[in-house]
Amino acid sequence: MSTADIPINDSNIQDIIKKEARGLGDDTDFGEVQEILGEYIITKKGNVSKDIFHFPKNLIERFDGYTVYFKITKDESKQYKRDY
Repeated sequence: MSTADIPINDSNIQDIIKKEARGLGDDTDFGEVQEILGEYIITKKGNVSKDIFHFPKNLIERFDGYTVYFKITKDESKQYKRDY
């Protein structure tokens, strides 16, 4: 499979479910995409102490078939973190 970026649109947005989610920087791991909820991508990181993020779709930078990259830093991601 090629590592070329795959354009994301409404017809293939479901392809990113269960894929790794990363941000800007090497240490920016948002876990795995869990679901698409309206205009938001829901990711979950961790099994015991879960970090759950609700990222707007417009923050997707690219998708390579394995990983969804968001154009957001670890510090910026705090505003999208949800407690459950």
